[in-house]
Amino acid sequence: MDIPEVGRARDAVLADLMAHKRGDFDTRGGGALAFVFHPDDDAAAVAERAYQAFLWDNALDPTVVRSALALETEIVAMAAHHLGGDGDVTGNFTSGGTESVLLAVKTARDWARAERGIERPQMVLPATAHPCFFKAAHYFDVEAVVTPVDPRTCRADVAAMAAAIGHRTALVVASAPGYAHGAVDPIPDIAALARDRGLLLHVDACIGGFLLPFFRELGRDVTPFDFSVPGVTSISMDFHKYALCPKGASVVLYRTPELRRYQIFTHSAWPGYAVINPTILSSKSCGPMAATWAMLHYLGRAGYRAIARRLAAMADRFAAGIGAIDGLTIVGRPEMTLFAVASKTHSVFRLCDEMKRRGWLMHPQLSTDTLPATFHVNLTPAVESRLDAWLADLADACAAAPDAGDDALSAVRAALSAVDFAKLDDRGIEQLLAMAGLGGGRAPSDRLGQVWELLDPLPSDVRNRVLTLYYNQLNRYRPPA
Repeated sequence: MDIPEVGRARDAVLADLMAHKRGDFDTRGGGALAFVFHPDDDAAAVAERAYQAFLWDNALDPTVVRSALALETEIVAMAAHHLGGDGDVTGNFTSGGTESVLLAVKTARDWARAERGIERPQMVLPATAHPCFFKAAHYFDVEAVVTPVDPRTCRADVAAMAAAIGHRTALVVASAPGYAHGAVDPIPDIAALARDRGLLLHVDACIGGFLLPFFRELGRDVTPFDFSVPGVTSISMDFHKYALCPKGASVVLYRTPELRRYQIFTHSAWPGYAVINPTILSSKSCGPMAATWAMLHYLGRAGYRAIARRLAAMADRFAAGIGAIDGLTIVGRPEMTLFAVASKTHSVFRLCDEMKRRGWLMHPQLSTDTLPATFHVNLTPAVESRLDAWLADLADACAAAPDAGDDALSAVRAALSAVDFAKLDDRGIEQLLAMAGLGGGRAPSDRLGQVWELLDPLPSDVRNRVLTLYYNQLNRYRPPA
């Protein structure tokens, strides 16, 4: 495919562009219970206008676009105060939770090298930690030491974390909450452990850091997790989740400027301009930052508190509704608006398919050695008016979905039992993809249950190879037939 030789009319270009969205799931109608955090139309209009006003401004050099520095420092100050920080807490605005976590791990690595003389440090983290920590370990040559969680609560096992700490450990990780199950790790105990061992503790509050303080204000039971807990040295928090801001908007915060210094990259030994990059991105639009600043000021604490009150009531309705459907159970001890639901009688992957057919989007979650396969739900304001309809459709889907012992599932398991995974090569992976109807890089259909049923029994390293090979085939341009 080549760039068109001759430009086209504006309306024709935009019409063709919007045509690409025809196959997208409707994320604004309250049917998406994953990925989507959308405000009401008035708030969205404020964010969109702010974003557009700063869209072309580059935050690379704050001596040129001075508003970039002002917006960032004000947003960081508001975030620090929201998370129990004092005047020493500092940080930066980032493109999302993954960048925030990457920076926190990179900072811990450089701190360990400078302060402890550890060239290749370790971080200790529970099995429920977000994959972006493993991405950071891969990128920055940090060894990830994974510890089990309590299978009843899905919270980190502090004793196991203590046993895993060694002479190369620099960083301990906890979640508030963990994305998969909505459980907040016992952060006061983990923080005490980190302080006692002289280690850094990063709290991944990307999805919960903004909402949980409001839940606490409303009298909900919230495990302490922020800078009010001695021993917490850094926190990541997303604004593009429960602050309802446009993507990508996050912050990474540090208890002291001295620690944040290890995050910054500076280079002046070349004949061009001096480079000072506090974050991974260099050039970046000021649009997300402006939209975040505008949303925080437009809704204010009172507005967000009102939203939190609605979300808390929704969480209670959701838990009661799941409890009323035979065969479904909520896994773990969620403290917020994120839930993982398991079933002993049905394939949760087929349930996701049945719900997609009814206009609902849910995330399937694969099983681990100690935790069952589940479907994941995060509740947002957009879902509020449709929650009863969702619960009714879920009960109907349970009646329609095949049970966990149906012939198709049994056939998949029988085929997999004959595979020698130690000898599995790319050709064998191609055969697995063909079994799932995804051979040759074919795009997935709306009926993905069989794909997840194929992946679920596989060892995690084989899952990773299958998914990598498939995406490498999928993400290639193919001319229309």
